[in-house]
Amino acid sequence: MFYKAVELNFGDNTIVEVKFQNGVVKQYDMSTLFDKYPQLQALKDRDLFLSGRLSGFYGIIWNDALDIETETIYESGYTVRIEEPTPTVMAGDAGQAARAEKGISQVELSKLTGIDQADISRIERGVANPSVTTLNRIAEALGGRLDISINL
Repeated sequence: MFYKAVELNFGDNTIVEVKFQNGVVKQYDMSTLFDKYPQLQALKDRDLFLSGRLSGFYGIIWNDALDIETETIYESGYTVRIEEPTPTVMAGDAGQAARAEKGISQVELSKLTGIDQADISRIERGVANPSVTTLNRIAEALGGRLDISINL
């Protein structure tokens, strides 16, 4: 099962702390991977290490050669605390739910929208950053409309 990472923080040395949507916060020491993946030793450079960012919900990326799936952190990391779950519904979640409700496959939605099926998959998995125009095309193809709100 994949857990969505929603927040990333950096600790001492090469320790990352990741909060997942279900509220579980895990710490993971990247140095445990140095023997298996020698290229990760570059993370000893503090500036490089601190440049990491979440890539969608499922990975941390530093550059083209350095990344880690957050699933590894969830499975092998140390639970430091459990917070309130993050009740976020992202565009991909909403689109996937609407598509399922209509009984439309990704391939069918691709034909209706002209958006490549692989791109629809990436949007639904939260690893793409679709434009408002793309989201609107999906909403209209599903018989709905796109509403955007900022809640403070």
